[in-house]
Amino acid sequence: MKPISIFRHSASEGAGYFSDFLELHNIPFRIIKLDEGEAVPNSLTETSALVFMGGPMSVNDDLDWIEPELRLIRQAIASDMPVLGHCLGGQLICKALGGYISANPVKELGWLPVHKQGNPIANDWLSGLPDSFNAFHWHGETFSIPAEATNILSSQHCPNQAFAIGNTLAMQCHVEMKPEMVTHWASLHAADIAIATDTIQSFEQLNESLNKRIATLQSHADQLYRRWLQPLVQL
Repeated sequence: MKPISIFRHSASEGAGYFSDFLELHNIPFRIIKLDEGEAVPNSLTETSALVFMGGPMSVNDDLDWIEPELRLIRQAIASDMPVLGHCLGGQLICKALGGYISANPVKELGWLPVHKQGNPIANDWLSGLPDSFNAFHWHGETFSIPAEATNILSSQHCPNQAFAIGNTLAMQCHVEMKPEMVTHWASLHAADIAIATDTIQSFEQLNESLNKRIATLQSHADQLYRRWLQPLVQL
């Protein structure tokens, strides 16, 4: 099996639990560190799937690697290659498919519930998951649902939390979190959480019962990652 290509846009928002999951199941992968100047590959010949992680930038920013990533995503989806996006990564998939990214009415920073949508695509992708569960959020923008894609997750303040199309899964929320990532983001972006609201949690709220919350989230991530990997390997 050719390695899965994981695109890192920021050193603080790496592969997290996703790479742990791959290592546990002996699935090869390569991290492409765009934040360190690595180039986006021109073709799909050396990979079996594409994964795009988060980052503090916007898909609407004028950055050198955005257009090459969008082209690669389109190539992968056209060839039915699995594509996965976490937060910024989900927004990249949306834009590649002709959707748009805009400001969400509120920032979502913290542990907030997401809810399954009542459609067959959601039932397929979210099989084994509860109808509602707490995911980790760290975003101020939101994506639209591209043509022919299906919305599978929503939250109270952000209706489009995940969509699926073919072998592609795009998520606005984060399921790849590890305890140290939560603590680091809370410290790194202290100014953003200085004033707590209904959708922005304080440092203390973010870290409350952290190990228990992470364990539950990772069990949900296991289900999603297994489903996403179905075209490549049965786990």
